[in-house]
Order: sequence, then C-alpha cells, then structure tokens
Amino acid sequence: MPSAREALLDSAQSALRTRPWTAVRMVDVAARAGVSRQTLYNEFGSKDGLAHALVRRAADGYLAGVDRTLGDGRVRGDGPAELARWTVRAARANVLVMALLTGVWGEHLPRPGDPPDGRRTDTALPTPTELLTLVRDRAVAALGREAPPRDAADLALTCEIALRLALSYALVPADSVAAPGVSASTPTAAVRSHR
Repeated sequence: MPSAREALLDSAQSALRTRPWTAVRMVDVAARAGVSRQTLYNEFGSKDGLAHALVRRAADGYLAGVDRTLGDGRVRGDGPAELARWTVRAARANVLVMALLTGVWGEHLPRPGDPPDGRRTDTALPTPTELLTLVRDRAVAALGREAPPRDAADLALTCEIALRLALSYALVPADSVAAPGVSASTPTAAVRSHR
C-alpha cells in the first residue's frame, strides 16, 4: 500500500491527465487519495508545494529510468541509442517529463518554481540544460566503463547528440505518411551511425 504522500502524488498526477493544473482542487486530490485535506496540507504545505513535489517525482522517475537503461549490461554497445529511446518514451508518456526536458510549461501544467521554502537545495528542479548535462554525464560515466574503453570526449558528444535527437523526436514525432522511412527507431539508427 502506498504511503499517503505517494497516494496524493498519484491522485494529483491522475487529475492532471483530465484537467489543467489550475482546475485541480486540493480537496479532490485528497479525496481521491483517501486522506483528509489536512493531511494533504501537512504533507505539502500548499498547492505550490504539491506541484513542486509532483514535478520533482517526474524528474526523479526519468533519471531512475536513465540509470536503469544505462545499467543494463545488454545495452552497453548501444548505450547512447538506448538512452535516446528511453528519453523519447519517457517524454511522450509523461507531460511533466516533456516539460522538464524542453522548458515548455503550458498553462495546463503546474509551474516548477523553487522549492516551497524558497531555498535552492537538492530538491530544486534542474533547468532543461542542467538536466541534459546531468544525463549526458551519467551516460558518459556509465558507458565509459565499457571494454574496450571509448574516448571520453567522443562518448560525451555521442551522448549529447543522442539526447538532442531524442528531444526532437519527442517534440515532433515523425509523420509516417510524409516520411515512411522514419520511425521511432530512427533516433537509435542515427546515433549508431555517428559512432
């Protein structure tokens, strides 16, 4: 059984799928999670606190997926390509991940803002540039342990290209009618050809 915090975040995420953040009501989030509104306020302080926690969870989930992808021994040779594939899937599956990666926060999404207490800490959310740099550096560290070792600068460039290609495919999916040879695997193929 999820904790009250997780249940509230799940409830808020579910509400966000059906209506804009401005229309999400705290009382509805609490009721759907099966807790009192006071519990919601005790946990997050305010709607802004809930929004920050929701976006933080999306960022943490994306990064956990990056680590799983890079930690899978089967993808070592294709690490940058697998990183691109994971990024496209994650961005398409979660509008908050897409916003974190692109910096495009529509009116229907919670604004990331600073942590509720106003201090920039490890709970502060990264900018898109900071997030891509973090992911690229994680990829270089994980994939740099391959045998035979790869040139670090070349690997960093390959990972950067993989991430930027992934973002372009997440933002503007290929039109199979206009470009029948382009598919979801195209970023993977493009990254492989760069190596």
